[in-house]
Amino acid sequence: MAYRYETHLHTSLVSACSCFTPREIAEKYARLGYAGIFVTDHFLNGNTTVPRTFGWEARIDLFCAGYRAVKQEAKELGLSVFFGLEYSYKGTDFLVYGLDAEWLLAHPEIMDMTLREFCAFARNEGGLVVQAHPYREADYIDHIRLFPSDVDGIETMNACRTARENFLAETLAKAYGLSQTAGTDIHTRAQKTLAGMEYEKELPSEREYVRRVKCGEGKIFTLADGGEI
Repeated sequence: MAYRYETHLHTSLVSACSCFTPREIAEKYARLGYAGIFVTDHFLNGNTTVPRTFGWEARIDLFCAGYRAVKQEAKELGLSVFFGLEYSYKGTDFLVYGLDAEWLLAHPEIMDMTLREFCAFARNEGGLVVQAHPYREADYIDHIRLFPSDVDGIETMNACRTARENFLAETLAKAYGLSQTAGTDIHTRAQKTLAGMEYEKELPSEREYVRRVKCGEGKIFTLADGGEI
C-alpha cells in the first residue's frame, strides 16, 4: 500500500493568496485518498493575513490557526495533518518542517536574522529547509535567487510551475546532491494537477518526514483532480 502526502499548501485563514478554507482543504485531500497533508501557510515575512503590528505571541497564535483548524476538520476524515511553514525573502520561498509552534514562540529573534542565518539556525535546531520552486518567475520577483548551499533539499516538482521551471529545479538539486521533494503549492480551485511525496510506510510525525527527506527516501508523484473542491 502506498501512502501519499501533500507537502505544500495554503489556507485562506492565514495565507492571503489562498481561497481554500480549512474545511475545504481537509475534504479535498480526504476525497483524493491522501494519508496526510502538511499545512505550510505563508509565514510572517510572506503573504500572510496576520497583522504585522501585533505582538509576537499573538502573531504566532494567528499564524498557527490555519494548521489547527485543518487538523480539527480532518479528525473525522482519517487524514493526518502536519505542521510546516513557508518562509519568504523578497519572493524567494523556503519550506520549513520539523519545527513547531513552541519553537517559533521561543525564537522571536528569527525575524531579525538574515536569510542565511535563519536557514543555518533552523537546520541546526533539527528543522528541514527546502527551497520551494527556485526558478519561479513573477512580476514581483526582481530576479531568481538560488541558495543550494543553505538548504537540505529542493522542491523539484511543484504542480503550479511549468515543466521548464521544474526541470531546472531538478538539475540544481542533482548538481548539488540535494534531496528532492514535490508539492502542489495549492491556492486556487482552478488547480487540477497535484503533486506530493509517496511512501511505503505511514508518516507518524514531522520529524520522521525530516529524516526521510534527508535520507533521500520517498517517491515523487503527480495526480489529476477533476473534483470541484
